[in-house]
Amino acid sequence: MTLHQNCVGVDICKDWLDIVATRNGQHRRIANSPAAIKQLIAECADAFVVFEATSGCDSALRKALAAAGIPFARVNPRRAREFARAAGFLAKTDKVDACALAEMGCRLDLQASVETTPERRELAELIARRDQIVGDIVREKNRLEQVAALAVRRDIQSHVRLLERRRDKIDAGIAALIARHRELKTADARLREIPGVGPVVAATLLAELPELGQRDRRAIAALAGLAPLASDSGRHRGRRRIWGGRRKVRRALYIAAMHASRRVPSWSEMRARMSAAGKATKTILIAIARKLLVAINAMFRDNVAFAP
Repeated sequence: MTLHQNCVGVDICKDWLDIVATRNGQHRRIANSPAAIKQLIAECADAFVVFEATSGCDSALRKALAAAGIPFARVNPRRAREFARAAGFLAKTDKVDACALAEMGCRLDLQASVETTPERRELAELIARRDQIVGDIVREKNRLEQVAALAVRRDIQSHVRLLERRRDKIDAGIAALIARHRELKTADARLREIPGVGPVVAATLLAELPELGQRDRRAIAALAGLAPLASDSGRHRGRRRIWGGRRKVRRALYIAAMHASRRVPSWSEMRARMSAAGKATKTILIAIARKLLVAINAMFRDNVAFAP
């Protein structure tokens, strides 16, 4: 267990960053711009930086920290808020949040986040855009079931066809990006050999889980939100539940588990055994998804072929 001596908490918004360092406890605000962040980086050579995972607003800070080799933790906002309350930071302002994040870095054994390569960031953006288009297709098809007017039905059907062409174009872009980069191409080929892992699942894992092979089995399951959490007290034994983690990764692995549970003999037996014991299908597939992730992680860690 390693606790950091000098931590810098950064509360991020679109236009500025609020910064508090435990070394001196001083608060300041800078612009969320490359020039201002460059100056901040020069002052954080020996620090551990902690900030919340914010969609897009933290990209400039992450890139600068990774380029400078400064360790940082990109923490789940809900976890950060719960720590703040437990530590007595009951008010919520940008300054208070930065203080709480700095304190969180000093008190908890946070693992440094792994910053992705530029091509993986591009891949993540393509995956995000694909998810948006697929969501639009689903919504339009649901609307189609609720209307009877011929003109409206034709308009919805036309829009669905347009969205499907855009989805196919994004799929082609994802395939082309992976083919252009040797690291991604090699990793994608290895993932595609695994039963149940198709092009979308493989691309999602490459984009959203760069820690593959760099964490132990418990940590990698927690990152994906597939680690079962106990809920026991005294004689009460509550149901184990999953919580938190990366939703896109968990969803992709759940889809892969549906197919892998039919094609991998040991997992087929596991599914039948749990089903006979009265376990819900969702519970069974989550358990298989976790086993699948652990197997993939071991495969990347040890540079070996897939073995469930």
